[in-house]
Amino acid sequence: MASIVTNSTTITGVTDNKNYTAPLIILTTLFFMWGFITCMNDILIPFLQGIFKLSPAQAGLIQSAFFGAYFIVSLLYFIISANLGDPLARIGYKNGIIVGLITAAIGCALFYPAAETISYFTFLLALFILAGGITILQMAANPYVALLGNPETSSSRLNMTQAFNSLGTTIAPIIGAKLIFESVGGREHMTADAVKSPYLFLAGTLLLIAVVIYFSKLPKFTGEKIEKGLEVLKFSHLTLGVVAIFMYVGGEVAIGSYLIRYFEELLGFNEATAANYVAYYWGGAMVGRFIASIFLTNKKSSEKYLFVAVITLIAVSAVYLITRETQVAFIVLALIAGNIIAFLIGRSMPARTLTVFALFVVGLLLTTVLTDGGIALWSVLAIGLFNSIMFPTIFALAIKDLGKYTSQGSSLLVMAIVGGAILTPVTGLIVGYVGYQKAMMFVTIPYLYIFYYGFKGYKVKRTAA
Repeated sequence: MASIVTNSTTITGVTDNKNYTAPLIILTTLFFMWGFITCMNDILIPFLQGIFKLSPAQAGLIQSAFFGAYFIVSLLYFIISANLGDPLARIGYKNGIIVGLITAAIGCALFYPAAETISYFTFLLALFILAGGITILQMAANPYVALLGNPETSSSRLNMTQAFNSLGTTIAPIIGAKLIFESVGGREHMTADAVKSPYLFLAGTLLLIAVVIYFSKLPKFTGEKIEKGLEVLKFSHLTLGVVAIFMYVGGEVAIGSYLIRYFEELLGFNEATAANYVAYYWGGAMVGRFIASIFLTNKKSSEKYLFVAVITLIAVSAVYLITRETQVAFIVLALIAGNIIAFLIGRSMPARTLTVFALFVVGLLLTTVLTDGGIALWSVLAIGLFNSIMFPTIFALAIKDLGKYTSQGSSLLVMAIVGGAILTPVTGLIVGYVGYQKAMMFVTIPYLYIFYYGFKGYKVKRTAA
């Protein structure tokens, strides 16, 4: 039997020697798709900002609608689970994935009437429904990936699927810019109609994946009812971890959401050019996760260095083949080398590594604020590399030793994703007063808190009754 803790429940499944390669490929595609859709928001923000003449704070509501859905849907799920039992355990996790895909597809399809009516509210509603579907997917898809094979390698499979999730976030800005900005000939020709075809295509793709999963043979498992009450809140490392997740998602999303406008302000880039550079930010998270999957294991040092060297070679080669710019390839190589150094300082210890990475991000933010030109550009893009380990590391530290309260704690951590909905418009409000570059100083606050959590807050403690 294999047991794994997910965002909402503890599940138990039967493992065997069957080959689950095909289902794993299907689910990896799913992870890629929701990463792609999530990062399309970074294109939507400047697009809708131009269509509706929004202020930076108003444009930040796009992320509020998206990540607010994570909070509301997770909160409702937590309340229902605590009082009536786990809904996903009742309908089955395979059906849960299908429900999530259909819900997300409806959200994508609503972009068509939103564009027809040129209604900002309808755009926000579409994003909310889309994100609600992805929230359900987060709760249901991770258990399947963990159960598709040997339980001892479940962490490896989850790391790999998350890396492909990052691949989706990496290429979304590039493809999104071509479909939305370049296809209409630039900002001066932009109309709301530009989003119709891309999001209808995404809706169709999500429905197609739902059909494929419906006819796929996936392992069966059962769920246990989660613990009732609020006893879980007595664990300080969990409550502090909830704040850390809030800070991390808020900081990461706030940076990514305003990069396009930041690069316009900093270097005079147009939307399409700036979007291509945004890909380095999310691509860094992907490369960092691949490296983390090696460094945070018990492999021999020689094996770690070999695998990391291969990952680095692939990443740098890909950058060169795409850009044909030797200087850019060397910059990427230098940034990855800095990331590897940070891992070595962390000594494969999660809390220590989290602390080191948070300090690196603070340093990079200060650099981008206090410099200009290429240094400011690449220092903020390098943050993606150091964001890579934060979510899974904080999550793992926060649920440590919760025992029967692990499921409730996990649900609370998912709710904390609402940080992306709150800190993004707050950052936008600050942008309105001081500009995009100086506003980056505000984002150091979330990462300073993450430093504290990795240094001290992660220690397992439970207050007396």
